[in-house]
Amino acid sequence: MHYDVFNGDADGIIALHQLRLHSPKSDVTLITGVKRDIQLLNKINDVQKSTITVLDVSLDSNRNTLLRLLQADNEITYIDHHFAGDIPDSSHLTCHLDPSPATCTSLIVDKLLKGKYRAWAVAAAFGDNLHDSAAQAAIKLNLTTEQLAALQELGELLNYNGYGADLKDLHFTPDALFHALHNYDNPFTFLEESSDLTILRKGFQEDMTKAMEQPEMDATTHNRMYLFPDAPWARRVAGIFSNLRARERKNAAHALIVKNNDKSLRISVRAPLHDRRDADKLCLSFPTGGGRKAAAGINQLPADMLDDFIGRFHSTYPSSS
Repeated sequence: MHYDVFNGDADGIIALHQLRLHSPKSDVTLITGVKRDIQLLNKINDVQKSTITVLDVSLDSNRNTLLRLLQADNEITYIDHHFAGDIPDSSHLTCHLDPSPATCTSLIVDKLLKGKYRAWAVAAAFGDNLHDSAAQAAIKLNLTTEQLAALQELGELLNYNGYGADLKDLHFTPDALFHALHNYDNPFTFLEESSDLTILRKGFQEDMTKAMEQPEMDATTHNRMYLFPDAPWARRVAGIFSNLRARERKNAAHALIVKNNDKSLRISVRAPLHDRRDADKLCLSFPTGGGRKAAAGINQLPADMLDDFIGRFHSTYPSSS
């Protein structure tokens, strides 16, 4: 038995899509979830003597389960761009890890496949708000301005679909979206033919209209923070909204705070695009935090820790940075 374990956002889905276009597998079990569901190896904790590919989830966040799976004689390939920590020393583990803030998992896969499905990787990079990296990767494809914009839309819509407290918040489950696009080796054909994208476009426009009406929490600061209500639209649009605001003011850090139904807070952090650092350190310093240098988050911040978070947020990214 083989298991494909992948993050439910654009990067995770497209990274797997590239791999399976290149190396199809039968008898596969897909393991995924919403974007913030990062401890995915827990879902296959008891698997033995199988092959496992892990894409776009932090090794550090899955360390304990990874060690158990390695001890159970599973052969594991791990491809990711998040903070990994110490890499387990095991002959059963093959790693392709790059925490650089200018890359994503799909671009790592693109390098492994020598650009075989690069247009898909470009879309994923756009989805991860890596616009410069996406444009750089696309140079050899000789795309028109319209084609590049189409790949940007594709990546952002796939990424938009991954955000939510649970699968009920999403328009499509990530495994269903993977199956939908996996019939296409050409992303432009998928863009032309997919009815799923029509649904995502409509949902995205409706959710973003609500998001753009929300005011800044404190308009006197250099960095920008926003507070969204406990609502499915607020959770769905969190990533795209945060990325958009970050591109508007590239020398500022951004934080989006969304209320959870248990009174805790879900936080998305974007480091300044001109200084992509320490979002992971900031969020990892709080319970349920994680991510990467340029973009990170906290799943369930206790409400009484909000003032502490705000203070550390501004001290991490002072206005002079």
